[in-house]
Amino acid sequence: MLYDLEGKADSVELRDYIRIFQKSWVLIAVFLFLGIGAAAGYSIIQTPKYSSSAKVFVSTSGGSSVSDLQQGNTFTQQRVKTYADLTTTPIVLLPVISELGLDLSSTELANMITASAPLDTTLIEISVTNVDAALSAEIATAVSENLAKAVENIETASNETGAESPVKLTLVQHAEVPQTPVSPNVPLNIALGALVGLALGIGLAVLKEALDNRIRNERDIELISEAPILGGIVFDPKASERPLIVHDDPKSPRAESFRTLRTNLQFLDIGRENRSFVITSSIQGEGKSTTVANLAITLADAGARVLVVDADLRRPKLHEYLGLEGAVGLTDLLIGRAEPSDVIQPWGKGDLFVLPAGKIPPNPSELLGSEALVTLLAEFNRAFDIVLFDSAPLLPVTDAAILARLVGGTIVVCAAGKTHKGQLKGALANLSNVDTPVSGIVITMLPTKGPDAYGYGRYGYSYGYGDTGEPTESSPKVVASRP
Repeated sequence: MLYDLEGKADSVELRDYIRIFQKSWVLIAVFLFLGIGAAAGYSIIQTPKYSSSAKVFVSTSGGSSVSDLQQGNTFTQQRVKTYADLTTTPIVLLPVISELGLDLSSTELANMITASAPLDTTLIEISVTNVDAALSAEIATAVSENLAKAVENIETASNETGAESPVKLTLVQHAEVPQTPVSPNVPLNIALGALVGLALGIGLAVLKEALDNRIRNERDIELISEAPILGGIVFDPKASERPLIVHDDPKSPRAESFRTLRTNLQFLDIGRENRSFVITSSIQGEGKSTTVANLAITLADAGARVLVVDADLRRPKLHEYLGLEGAVGLTDLLIGRAEPSDVIQPWGKGDLFVLPAGKIPPNPSELLGSEALVTLLAEFNRAFDIVLFDSAPLLPVTDAAILARLVGGTIVVCAAGKTHKGQLKGALANLSNVDTPVSGIVITMLPTKGPDAYGYGRYGYSYGYGDTGEPTESSPKVVASRP
């Protein structure tokens, strides 16, 4: 089943953020706990402070009519704000310092005091914050009493008749000694620390993801190319020890990945006269040659007559993976030194045949673009159901691009976690420059755990196996089309 590229724009941002969280949850958790720890530590080293409040009622005298009372109330509300501001002035604070014997200046004492007047009321609330709970209550009460005296003196002095002040401040709530500190607010500090730590962790995770330019999953490829994703090959830490996983461990998830790739390749083969494919990659080490070898084995197991050609005339590897003699091969055919029947070697029990690269020539690009190869390709297409060419990477040399112009299709191998997005773009651009469309992309080295984990059922059908490791009757069997 070819991967569907339609309808992939919905919920992209949310999905990406969820993926980042899944990948970097350890980093985010570390910063979260660091933020909580920093907030808790800050709260512990802070000296507790206590706050005590007293309330003063402001009233006016004179007049008994309703109109006089309304005017007096309006006058009082207008003056309350002024009296609240008067609380932190030296005229009020200096007597308090003297009475309580405080070793403070009026400015230092003013910094401990806040006075507020609620809207549409004639109350003034005076709060004092200090490290000494009892002292904060004493200061709040003393400030309230001295404010009343100061206002009375000021209003009396400003009265031209010399009569008593019409304004009176009454202490209606004495300050009480607080039992619990108001600072530090440990729950609030920890909540803020957790929020800051979480924000930093998420920010660093997003930044890390933005700076990571490597291909991670099929979505990264979708953003670069519209070519179908034919399949994904899961990562195997022992791949170098057992490159032919389909042959060595047919029940493994990685072997199943190649069978899924085989199934998807069938769709590309429908109606084609030229049933040859060049398999290449952007750079070295992306699993290109092992993909060719394992795919060829699965095709042969499904009943197809397959020819694998090692067209990497710079660093040939196929003969080593398959355990064959590679001294003679494709180069000998291209220069007319040998016939196909002399150098093509059978492999395994099925109809799988291998054409090694032969000796490394000084001019690989010229040989691969020669008329001799065109003639050979036509002969191969007549004799085999599918022909797979293992070619050199696209970015270092032009061999694969030249060969891609001659064959029926091009498959690009991309290694998850290794290939950079720019490298894949460059490789696809090289094919586009020679007017060669990409038949499909195969992702290798996909992780089996984590947010980028690969489930092979996503790209094709699932298979059942008996005790022998061979496909059961319920398993689909793919046979490449014949001319």
